[in-house]
Amino acid sequence: MNILAFESSCDETSVAVVKDGREILANVIASSADLQSQFGGVVPEIAAREHVKVITAVIAEALAKAACTMEDIAAVAVTAGPGLAGSLLVGVSAAKALAYAYNKPLYPVHHLAGHICANFLCDPNFDVPYTGLIVSGGHSHLVTMDKEYNFQILGRTLDDACGEAFDKIARALGLPYPGGPQIDKLSFAGDSTRYEFPESHLQNALDFSFSGLKTAALTYINRAKMQAAQKGIDWTDLLNINDFAASFQAAIIRTLVKHSEKALKLTQAQRFALAGGVAANTHLREALAAMCRKNKVDFTCPDRILCTDNGAMIGAAAYYLILSGVKPTDSTLNAYPSWSLDKWKSLPQINVRKKI
Repeated sequence: MNILAFESSCDETSVAVVKDGREILANVIASSADLQSQFGGVVPEIAAREHVKVITAVIAEALAKAACTMEDIAAVAVTAGPGLAGSLLVGVSAAKALAYAYNKPLYPVHHLAGHICANFLCDPNFDVPYTGLIVSGGHSHLVTMDKEYNFQILGRTLDDACGEAFDKIARALGLPYPGGPQIDKLSFAGDSTRYEFPESHLQNALDFSFSGLKTAALTYINRAKMQAAQKGIDWTDLLNINDFAASFQAAIIRTLVKHSEKALKLTQAQRFALAGGVAANTHLREALAAMCRKNKVDFTCPDRILCTDNGAMIGAAAYYLILSGVKPTDSTLNAYPSWSLDKWKSLPQINVRKKI
């Protein structure tokens, strides 16, 4: 089964062809990150406009790389949410148009389900059931998937996602967007024990909170800048950026690993999967792999290119959605900026105001 899959939830425009949920025939990604970096983050209107500019070319390139025509495609899949409304609508509109024109079944896919299902593309032995951690700029989720491909959310962030915390602190340090990879790079030359950061204690031990950690980091930075201004020196003379990046990153990773280990003990799963944009972080991958070895659990994480937003992960998720017996949707498909992962097999209901 060849699935043509679209992903446009944020600032990457991607179209892929995935065979049987496991093999990538093509995965084309066009990103507007360089343009967005001028503004220090993603501007939704610019992201949507860039999707419109490139999506036709990206579709053509994906089909050409896969050596496919639309006659070779069994189904069309598209990220329908969550994400930026304008960006999502570009992908949804393109997918609906192709599905209608070529009479192909159309499947809406949850963005986070795509991230976690990227693991099916990287490890031939990876299978359900499993427990996983999804970490990105907008999400921090601990989940488990059963043999019927149902997700259960075990824990989630109550405020900032860890990727958002990385980006905000990187911006405060004067690092370019996206900030997470910049902090990861600096941390290799830093002492992760130099600066201390608080750890949150929540009622649900599997939930996350990174706002206190972010506030503590900003306090360090602002204090150094104020003291440096009074002394007439550069603030980096008072705050070692490499050590600070390493310490801040280590604090986030400690929390993620600690909660992941608790989730594994709760579910008794024999497989653990990492996914999402922050899954590309070198130290996080190593720390979770070590934790899984200690607990004698199989560990899987996607190749770094599949940690970013991409169409291949949507094609993989669509395959397992189809395998679970979900029926295709029709031309009424919309974008759903807020969509819970545990409801990934059914679309949210849109409340329509009645005219008075």
